[in-house]
Amino acid sequence: MTGEYAAAGSGRNHGYGRDMAYAGRQALQEYYGGGHFATVATHAGRFGQFSEWAREQGVRDIARNDPQQLLTGYAAHIGQEAAAESLSAAYGQNLISSAQVVLRAMTGDDSIRVSPSAYCGSRTNVRTESPGSLDRSAVSHATEAMRSAGLDRAASVVELARELGMRAREAALADLSRLDREARDHGAVNIQEGAKGGRTADRWVPISAEGRIALDSALAARPDGSRNLLEAGETFRGFVDSELRQGRELLKESAIAGYHDCRAGYACERYKQLTGCAAPVVAGSRQAPSHSDIEARSQIGAELGHGRDDVLVSYVGGRT
Repeated sequence: MTGEYAAAGSGRNHGYGRDMAYAGRQALQEYYGGGHFATVATHAGRFGQFSEWAREQGVRDIARNDPQQLLTGYAAHIGQEAAAESLSAAYGQNLISSAQVVLRAMTGDDSIRVSPSAYCGSRTNVRTESPGSLDRSAVSHATEAMRSAGLDRAASVVELARELGMRAREAALADLSRLDREARDHGAVNIQEGAKGGRTADRWVPISAEGRIALDSALAARPDGSRNLLEAGETFRGFVDSELRQGRELLKESAIAGYHDCRAGYACERYKQLTGCAAPVVAGSRQAPSHSDIEARSQIGAELGHGRDDVLVSYVGGRT
């Protein structure tokens, strides 16, 4: 991808500076004519994440790389992070949009383009299909395939998502020994590490017999000397790009859309436990009385770590 894009005498990052993040800000200031300070600051702040990602790919000079390929690769990476719920779909779209703006400003090429929503679709859409992970036999098929492929940690992420409603990031970063103690002492676990937006409020999730099995499997899969599922020196991003990416393909082979689908499976199962009725997405419409539906959505939203009940439509279906 490198070597053929630098114009003669253009200088590193098209002459805007050796440091990519700094160069991006300089290009934005020129692009906006020295004004629009808030817009420049916003795009420049987000572009810092693109710069970090590019550096991890060994890219330090945009002028010596294909900017369209860079943007496409970055969008795919952000899409994976959104799918793993390490960032929101909306924020992911903003990150991609800002990278696109800066690359256009830096290169002068307005044809550089991707669709942010194609990589980070909104999770607040009403779910219309029952989650594949609601079928525990499908989950077992997927996790058995993962373990056969040596992806024991990815299998544990699936099980923790399905049985405790944890995001992939939360499952990977959870202090498993603490969860083990809480499960034994309280019959519930407090989801803290890896929570979205750095939230620290208590988030207690009841632990079922299946949840206990999932936690025991995660403890067994935990690397020696680690509190969580990550190996020494491994980042969550590295885990996403390696083992979780491989595991996702095996999930799809079992008709499970991804790790987030496992949270939807948890939500639908909890909805039935709390209301006595199948979730709207499973039944085809809301069967539970309105007051029971509202209470269940509030409880499940809290267990999933969502501050707004309306987000539950993307897990259990609509209210009608």
